[in-house]
Amino acid sequence: QLLYSGFVIEFSDNSTDEMGSGDYGDYGEPCFQHENADFNRIFLPTIYSIIFVTGIIGNGLVIIVMGYQKKQRSMTDKYRLHLSVADLLFVITLPFWSVDAAISWYFGNVLCKAVHVIYTVNLYSSVLILAFISLDRYLAIVHATNSQRPRKLLAEKVVYVGVWLPAVLLTVPDLIFASTSEVEGKYLCDRIYPHENWLISFRFQHILVGLVLPGLIILT
Repeated sequence: QLLYSGFVIEFSDNSTDEMGSGDYGDYGEPCFQHENADFNRIFLPTIYSIIFVTGIIGNGLVIIVMGYQKKQRSMTDKYRLHLSVADLLFVITLPFWSVDAAISWYFGNVLCKAVHVIYTVNLYSSVLILAFISLDRYLAIVHATNSQRPRKLLAEKVVYVGVWLPAVLLTVPDLIFASTSEVEGKYLCDRIYPHENWLISFRFQHILVGLVLPGLIILT
């Protein structure tokens, strides 16, 4: 039995190609796996391609414009630049996932780890940047008269320690567990954990760091 980050795959010799006449009784037509596979091979690459093109253009323009306006950037603009960098890193991985959805994972173990690392960096950095933006807005409104210095410190220095450093450190599980495997003649790229408890722990980590903590900062 292999435990993947999204599902469990069990291999058993006790299988049959026959279906009883009452297997689906009151549940209507079954959802056939090959139909889902055909749908994914067309739908997912199309969506990924659209997001890739729009993401490259949109985030690329933001980075270029912000790069030429260093002296005119507001605090929010500085955070927007960080957010665009995080999103740009993510969209760069989409061509790999498009090929994976259409055919199989043909890029080896190293790139498998790399795309998972980039995904994790984008996930955590994006939500943490939004939390920093909320904190900046709070300081600008509630402490408008004496907040310029701490806001500048947050936007120019603390953001690297409070956003990018945690986002990078949280990629350690990807470096360890993300790998390729062959299932029914098709190569998969996924996180493969040795025990179910590991999967539960890392999902709890995703919820806590990626949702609860930033959510509390944004709401308060």
